[in-house]
Amino acid sequence: MTYTTQRIEPETIALPKRGMPVTIITGFLGSGKTTLLNQILQNKQNLKVAVLVNEFGDINIDSQLLVSLDQDMVELSNGCICCTINDGLLEAVYRVIEREDPVDYLVIETTGIADPLPIALTFLGAELRDLTRLDSILTVIDAEIFTPDHFDSEAAFKQVAYGDIVLLNKTDRTDSKKLQELEDYIQTVKYGARILHCQYGQVPLPLILDVGLTPIDDYIKDYNPHDTHEHHDHDHDHDHHHHSHHLQNDGFVSMSFQSDRPFDVNKFEIFLTQQMPTNVFRAKGILWFSDSEFRHIFQLSGPRYELNPDEWRSCPHNQVVFIGRHLNTDEITEQLNHCLAS
Repeated sequence: MTYTTQRIEPETIALPKRGMPVTIITGFLGSGKTTLLNQILQNKQNLKVAVLVNEFGDINIDSQLLVSLDQDMVELSNGCICCTINDGLLEAVYRVIEREDPVDYLVIETTGIADPLPIALTFLGAELRDLTRLDSILTVIDAEIFTPDHFDSEAAFKQVAYGDIVLLNKTDRTDSKKLQELEDYIQTVKYGARILHCQYGQVPLPLILDVGLTPIDDYIKDYNPHDTHEHHDHDHDHDHHHHSHHLQNDGFVSMSFQSDRPFDVNKFEIFLTQQMPTNVFRAKGILWFSDSEFRHIFQLSGPRYELNPDEWRSCPHNQVVFIGRHLNTDEITEQLNHCLAS
């Protein structure tokens, strides 16, 4: 996948002196959140941007696919970001705020199956309210495959319902009729949302950063920190897998596969085209093939997949994550082991 750089003049974004602005990037599995985040990091110009990336799974693939971040990356503990909201996220935000080299802007990329509301409410609590300013919740949508009943997912609905900006991504893969239907649907769920069209997450930064679109007063009016804290304590005490209620309702499962042996590319292609379970909605990884000197960045979203060569940044090995509903993890693991080169 290639990226086109848009140059943004330094004076284009004039940040306020009080309260670090925060943008939450959300969106369902495979919508293009990491691609958008790469665009922001490549085009940030004068801004010192800190990034928090969270993934559903025990291998952090996204952080390895981002452009070089140096000290701008703070990784949260793995698992659903909603469940670590009262400890992991808060601690990570403080680490950003307390840096000796001040940060201008904070961007949080949620998992593809996260409800963005608990994350937003964190920034309205007493601890962070005077130190940060929630600027917008930005929801990325795959314009080709998104539907109003997207995978029957409660999380997908909430991502649209709380989106201040809705980015219809991959518009080159669909037609004007489908785009209009999506816009009409979005307005029924979140009336007044700013809807933008793009490809590969390419959007001018002044349209999405420091826009002040989050209705903070509305959230504060309904905000009850005791209820929020109690909800998360309950999840942690009674569900050691750290699945929040929307994950239980949606039935999502994440599984990972790692190997120090390379894949046979022909066997792996057969797995993708003939054996991949239909209830795998998203897969991503960094793959090692026996007949190639490159690492291959693997992205699968619905029926589409890509394998793009890239230079190795570490010792060659395979690591891949699959996310879907009610997956037979033992069967997938057996199939992947069969794909390994002899």
